[in-house]
Amino acid sequence: MEDRIETDELAELIGKKLVVLEQLRGLSRRQSDLIADGDIQRLLGVLSAKQTLLVELQKLQKLLEPFRKQEPDARRWRTPHDRQRCRQAAERCETLLSEIMLIDRQSEAEMTRRRDAVQARLEECHSCAEATRAYLRPAAALRGNIDLTSDT
Repeated sequence: MEDRIETDELAELIGKKLVVLEQLRGLSRRQSDLIADGDIQRLLGVLSAKQTLLVELQKLQKLLEPFRKQEPDARRWRTPHDRQRCRQAAERCETLLSEIMLIDRQSEAEMTRRRDAVQARLEECHSCAEATRAYLRPAAALRGNIDLTSDT
């Protein structure tokens, strides 16, 4: 068995990051669909699963931190193909991250739109209820008070 070199670890971490980001993208798409459907119960489950993956992504980012401080051209790779494959995986990670962020921004905008619509409906219902109470008060007040006095 060959000795493990530092770039083997880098490639492995980038590969794990790619898997996590692909899973996050899938969950972000699911989140978007559930928001559109108004399925809050399932949405909460998806958000919980995303949180778990985000924690994993943070761990991977910390493990990758020492590699960010290195000069990429100074790294020793087993083969040029290994280097190329790792670079492509890293580029794919960046593309996925951008896609996830876009989906999440769109989901947030949709949730805000839905929240504002619900708030407007609640305010409308509140106004209707106040109007109904206003009409009912005078009628109730008139029923019990009949003026039987005479001016003569």
